[in-house]
Amino acid sequence: MRPILLQGHERSITQIKYNRDGDLLFTVAKDPVVNVWYSVNGERLGTYNGHTGAVWCVDVDWDTHHVLSGSADNSCRLWDCETGKQLALLQTNSAVRTCGFDFGGNIIMFSTDKQMGYQCFVNFFDLRDPSQIEDNEPYMKINCSESKITSAVWGPLGENIIAGHENGELNQYSAKSGEIANTIKEHSKQINDIQTSRDMTMFITASKDCSAKIFDCTTLEHQKSFRTERPVNSAALSPIYDHVVLGGGQEAMDVTTTSTRIGKFEARFFHVAVEEEFGRVKGHFGPINSLAFHPDGKSYSSGGEDGYVRIHYFDQQYFEFEFES
Repeated sequence: MRPILLQGHERSITQIKYNRDGDLLFTVAKDPVVNVWYSVNGERLGTYNGHTGAVWCVDVDWDTHHVLSGSADNSCRLWDCETGKQLALLQTNSAVRTCGFDFGGNIIMFSTDKQMGYQCFVNFFDLRDPSQIEDNEPYMKINCSESKITSAVWGPLGENIIAGHENGELNQYSAKSGEIANTIKEHSKQINDIQTSRDMTMFITASKDCSAKIFDCTTLEHQKSFRTERPVNSAALSPIYDHVVLGGGQEAMDVTTTSTRIGKFEARFFHVAVEEEFGRVKGHFGPINSLAFHPDGKSYSSGGEDGYVRIHYFDQQYFEFEFES
């Protein structure tokens, strides 16, 4: 499995995301650039330039028309995917930590950090109403005063958003009323990442408490757990098999004092049914910060603290193994 190495960032990767077709891969890092690549050969298609701080999150709508990015420069920006032109600039009071398009690509949500005396908010904008963008007035704003949101995704059919908090809590907020529809606390520490399955029936969380867990999207019922020895920064569900991939490693600040072997910087594959690990892929020289499966399930990508993105295409053995098991 020779990976394709993408070198387009000077700082550590914060998030990577495929579009729905899987032909493009979007990457953001702690530098101000949003990159887009061809996933088939790792060729860089272009960049979206405008941010002036670290970019924490990126999302692309279902038909790959628009790209959304949220940054520590206190802004969320909307881009034209094809031309790289900035279509909207939404200013905030604190860093934008998570962002996402809903099911139809018309409504965006983003959450801001609790910092410098400002509370953590989730903002909802309807892109069909230009006045909301011009006046920088969201149609709904949810205040999350208890614990800040560290990861959030849209639920099925854009009816709610699922948010993971710094204290390990999971909340389901209604996208219509903004009320909390459901709350559970299965993690003891911060939730670093949430990713939904291809069919939006379940989602996986990655937490600092060294575990990843699968939950039902509508009821938030806990279904499976995967334990490791190190904090989990990202986890993704395979769209074709009952597999999950986990990535992490120890805290970035401790990385220089450990060798790559001890640091546990591998991507780890677990089988969902038995919750057991069946494979590892080495490569990064630091913790893995973000993972994503290709929508066809035949490859996956990982972005690390070392600033590299690696695209791994599975070999024939992987598919034969699944068939046998």
